[in-house]
Amino acid sequence: MPSRADRSPRRWWAGVLLTAVLLAASDAAGQPEPTAAAAAGMPTTDEVTRALERLRSDPDFAPARQVHTLRWSRPNAADPQRSGLAGWFDWLRGLGRWLDQSARYLIWVSVGLAAVLLGMSLVRLLGGRAPAAGDDPFVAPTHVGCLDIRPEALPRDVGAAARDLWDRREQRAALALLYRGLLSRLAHVHRMPVRDSSTEGDCIAMAAARLPAAMHDYAARLVAVWQHSVYGQEPAADALVHRLCDEFGPTLDRPVSGDAVRQRDAP
Repeated sequence: MPSRADRSPRRWWAGVLLTAVLLAASDAAGQPEPTAAAAAGMPTTDEVTRALERLRSDPDFAPARQVHTLRWSRPNAADPQRSGLAGWFDWLRGLGRWLDQSARYLIWVSVGLAAVLLGMSLVRLLGGRAPAAGDDPFVAPTHVGCLDIRPEALPRDVGAAARDLWDRREQRAALALLYRGLLSRLAHVHRMPVRDSSTEGDCIAMAAARLPAAMHDYAARLVAVWQHSVYGQEPAADALVHRLCDEFGPTLDRPVSGDAVRQRDAP
């Protein structure tokens, strides 16, 4: 299929040929009067001339056409405007024009970045602030080793339940319940930093530092009976265990005030 560039010369020659035929027909007819030519439906000489001029001015019928194309240009080393410092000055001038045109967008981008940085700073500041007086960062553990010390996992009256187990000759279960109750009260009632890896010695040391003397003495006696009976296989006397069971609630069920601890620390 011929391209448009191939068809243009053909269409131009066809137009010229058609015009020549019309002119020859007009001359052969003896140039009739305009009125007769108009009556016969034939164009006049002036009309044919004007039509020919329009054909010549039409770019589709032109025998040649100017076409613009893009091509890579190589810098001319001999051009002082394209080499050395002049080239850098041109580049800097172009950069300045671009910055001038893009100043509004750069300002908005800078404002957005500043807002993001300010938000991140506020989040870090609020996240790293010291806890206020009403804040409570302490979280009591649910287990110490394999012992469940959750309050809901223990009977309401730990002392009475442990004494009932002891009287039914379930000594190990009774002492285990007393020891679990002690850990639970230290963590959940007295808010001591008991951890899941805390040992009996750790609990006694915390009780000595944070609780009144009566509570510390009770905790020390209970832990000693637990260790001698469970680890040392030494049976405990009924009277000693009964006393631990009866003193459990009155000693550990209520939180102590700061005044009681200060009175203990006072000389």
